[in-house]
Amino acid sequence: MAKKKKVTKAVYLKWYEDMLFWRKFEDKAAALYIQQKIRGFLHLYNGQEAVLAGSAFAMEEGDKMITGYRNHVQPIALGVDPKRIMAELMGKVTGTSKGKGGSMHMFSKEHHFYGGHGIVGGQVPLGAGLAFADKYKGDPYVTLTYMGDGAVRQGAVHETLNMAMLYNLPVVFIVENNGYAMGTSVARSANHTDIYKLGLGYEMPCSYFDGMDPVATYEAVFEAMERARSGNGPTFLEARTYRYKGHSMSDAQHYRTKDEVAEYQKIDPITQVLNIIKEKKYATDSEIEAIDDRVKQLVKECVDFGENSDFPNDEAIFEDIYAQEDYPFVKIQ
Repeated sequence: MAKKKKVTKAVYLKWYEDMLFWRKFEDKAAALYIQQKIRGFLHLYNGQEAVLAGSAFAMEEGDKMITGYRNHVQPIALGVDPKRIMAELMGKVTGTSKGKGGSMHMFSKEHHFYGGHGIVGGQVPLGAGLAFADKYKGDPYVTLTYMGDGAVRQGAVHETLNMAMLYNLPVVFIVENNGYAMGTSVARSANHTDIYKLGLGYEMPCSYFDGMDPVATYEAVFEAMERARSGNGPTFLEARTYRYKGHSMSDAQHYRTKDEVAEYQKIDPITQVLNIIKEKKYATDSEIEAIDDRVKQLVKECVDFGENSDFPNDEAIFEDIYAQEDYPFVKIQ
């Protein structure tokens, strides 16, 4: 069992710097996309930072994370060098997947981040599989498995929820409900809008929390992870959050108004954390300015690293296709 952590001054300052960096990193990625220095698809996380900040704070060493294709900043939260993430976005050989994965396929086994998956809902069975492996080996770890509100309509997700309960797996399913699956609102995709209640059909503990608040996120995710860690199985959580950018860079966002976006910006997670820092006098104006400057400088370093890195050579297309290892449970003939 993990001990519940206190949300201290240091935590708030780290949350502010981290979330601000993630936001500015994504903003710069959008600018590079327009300049065609990033190609393919690009799905930005702007607005949802509190879900990641609170979740990462709840994790212990060895716990795992897996998500969909809105996945640039998650590995950064787990310790991956952000310069390598930017290089991957640019398709450079110094990227986390040697430039072959791009925007939708970030990965770091070393930091227990298992993607980054382009198939809607495809990561959910994999997350349960990671949890199954930990239970099989007797390891005390928990897997956080994220999905969007659109993914919960996929059959594979429901098959996974059933199996997770059947096998009592140490997994926490977290739906990042940002209101729209691409351009389809939650209200138009089902006869209910309380997504967390899908867990009731499998007698799985389920609830929702304010995904714009890192404290609310931490408390909900910590409780669920402790349930899993103590052998009491999975939880299905709904993070009620919002994305300020379109589904991807090609999204014209005709399905929502500017007024709607402006209303959610009033409860921006970064602003909420900054307001608490100011109210509690955790930092002076000059100290906050210093954080802003560090963030700006780090984003620049990421861009410089990516632009100064090489593209993979032609021969690299034949590499990393097959793997031959000695597996602990399966002998390859």
